[in-house]
Amino acid sequence: MTIWNHDLTLEQLNAWSEGCAVSHLGIEFTEIGADYLRARVPVDARTKQPYGLLHGGVSVVLAETLGSVGAACACPAGHKAVGLDINANHLRAATSGWVTGTARPVHIGKSTQVWQIDMVNDAGEMTCVSRITMAILAPKGNKLGSDSN
Repeated sequence: MTIWNHDLTLEQLNAWSEGCAVSHLGIEFTEIGADYLRARVPVDARTKQPYGLLHGGVSVVLAETLGSVGAACACPAGHKAVGLDINANHLRAATSGWVTGTARPVHIGKSTQVWQIDMVNDAGEMTCVSRITMAILAPKGNKLGSDSN
């Protein structure tokens, strides 16, 4: 059983990212599972901070991208998902290769969703863990929980 309320393809997810921060940083979606999304970001000149480490903010961009897209695709048709809060714990530096994030829902409710994003380096070592809370907005003129939903 899948959590997705929309048909998803990697091509579609990657096309949504064209021309925005996601594509400028080289983030690409790599896998869609029944209850998770996976994407990766390169550790290169675009994404490193002056010490040669993956910039912590880039890890947060990867997390927010995964959590936001996951929430948008798991909410009912016509609804929108917008971020309320995000946090990140940086556990290990990445200096080369790729950092891959996997987003899974912790809670999918009518008005909020919570997603956890675990990020690992090429060796499979955790680099960062993040949690994002998303508000789910009903279409204009339609209240969540009303009989018209």
